[in-house]
Amino acid sequence: MLPADPASHDDLVSRFRWDIPSRFNIGVACSDRQDPEKPAIIDWSGDSPLTLTFGELSEKSDRFAAALADLGVARGDRVAILLPQCFETVIAHLAIYKLGAIAVPMAMQFGPDAIRYRLGLSGARALVLDPEGMAKLAEAGDVFPDLKSLICVGGAEGAHHFGEMLAAASPDFEPADTSPDDPALMIFTSGTTGQPKGALHAHRVLLGHLPGVQTHHEFLPREGDLLWTPADWAWAGGLLNVLLPGLYFGVPIVAARAPRFEAEWALALMEKARIRNTFLPPTALRMMATLGGEARRYNLDLRTIGSGGEALGRETLQWCAENLGLTVNEFYGQTECNLVLSACNALGVLRPGSMGKPVAGHRVAIIDETGRELPPGEQGQVAVSRPDPVMFLEYWNNPEATEAKFIGDWMLTGDQGFRDKDGYFFFVGRDDDVITSAGYRIGPGEIEDCLVGHPSIALAAVIGKPHAIRGQLVKAYVVLRPGVAPSPDLKSEIRSYVKQRLSAHEYPREIDFVDEMPLTTTGKVIRRIFRDRAQAEFEAESEG
Repeated sequence: MLPADPASHDDLVSRFRWDIPSRFNIGVACSDRQDPEKPAIIDWSGDSPLTLTFGELSEKSDRFAAALADLGVARGDRVAILLPQCFETVIAHLAIYKLGAIAVPMAMQFGPDAIRYRLGLSGARALVLDPEGMAKLAEAGDVFPDLKSLICVGGAEGAHHFGEMLAAASPDFEPADTSPDDPALMIFTSGTTGQPKGALHAHRVLLGHLPGVQTHHEFLPREGDLLWTPADWAWAGGLLNVLLPGLYFGVPIVAARAPRFEAEWALALMEKARIRNTFLPPTALRMMATLGGEARRYNLDLRTIGSGGEALGRETLQWCAENLGLTVNEFYGQTECNLVLSACNALGVLRPGSMGKPVAGHRVAIIDETGRELPPGEQGQVAVSRPDPVMFLEYWNNPEATEAKFIGDWMLTGDQGFRDKDGYFFFVGRDDDVITSAGYRIGPGEIEDCLVGHPSIALAAVIGKPHAIRGQLVKAYVVLRPGVAPSPDLKSEIRSYVKQRLSAHEYPREIDFVDEMPLTTTGKVIRRIFRDRAQAEFEAESEG
């Protein structure tokens, strides 16, 4: 945990020391340490809230661990979870950790192909899911020789009944005696630059997240704190930024399910549940910003907002300040090593457009291709030094990719950025996303931020399209706001808008209007889809 009442960011960093115990288990730490009468999860999916206390969570996770053991699940086995935000998801996670097995969360947005890939790669022995997941599994086909047990919430033919297993299992389960370096969790990367990889994390990953969570939530826990995120708990952002740290700190977590994210739904939920602390991915905040001043009609009680996954942008930051009444604390990390940079308005660590400064306990730098640290102002790759408790153990069954992730003791993020003279880090783009046009190196994030500031645009993605003379040209794909019709005049207006606000070499020379934006389950734009499309266009134009 962070030192109490730091005078400044520098004071906090200088006083912080990791305190990693010799034995640690996520399941025990998140369910067995709190007041048993205190709410752990408050589910607002229905008309009125339902509460699961820490005492109930402790008992039910013990029971489910015993039930999994009765099915033959052993220490080190992988158990996949395909469930929405609900009590059973939390119970399953903590039970798997208590058993010493490895949780493999999968997002509800996944289709049959994505499920097939992750089950096959992980070699999961058991799968916990609901009837919706059962239907997707049937579409995926019977191709999982390692999968021995299906456990369905609500029951289904061919599967064990989750509730009946809990009722029949013994509450007297002795958790596995795990070290902080024992494997606990396999989270798949977003797949923005290729096939997703299974990042294997140890039990210490939770401890590694705590300083970052406390930083962007301005010294959580405080009296009355209540956490919520629309992010799927299968994603590192939902699971490790919100759910598990909240339980560790004894802060109640709000669960809620919606078919798909809608700005009005999110604001209404935050109002009625009296949410105090929220993690909202950039895409969610941009969708809220399309409401303009209408958002101010919701009576919110927010204390902190954190956002991460990609750069938020000045336009959206300004909207949040004006309409939600708070400064958003942006943070940075990735599935392999999350929450290593963060803003913290309470400490004065805030610079619009930046990802913040290194969180206490983490060493972050900008390096070149040889691993040399670069001075302020020079662009290179964002890298994190090992050892670090938040860092992954390895990519599952992929030693080559694991080795390629490092130069010496630097873990490569694959993200281009720079650090200013005051120690703030700025994101430029993924290695594959940086555009080189007529000698200029251009990051797509700043252009996308500018585009969504246009009153006609809801979402935008920017890529480099091959060009015979320039090398690449800037091309934008935009989703228009409801009621706005695409036209050549609008394209010209958008080009001028960006040229006037950024520069003559950054404006999109080509613009395509699209109906939907391809997003990962984490809300990141999958730019490689547009890059592939632009490459095909270039080849067709060259042949013509």
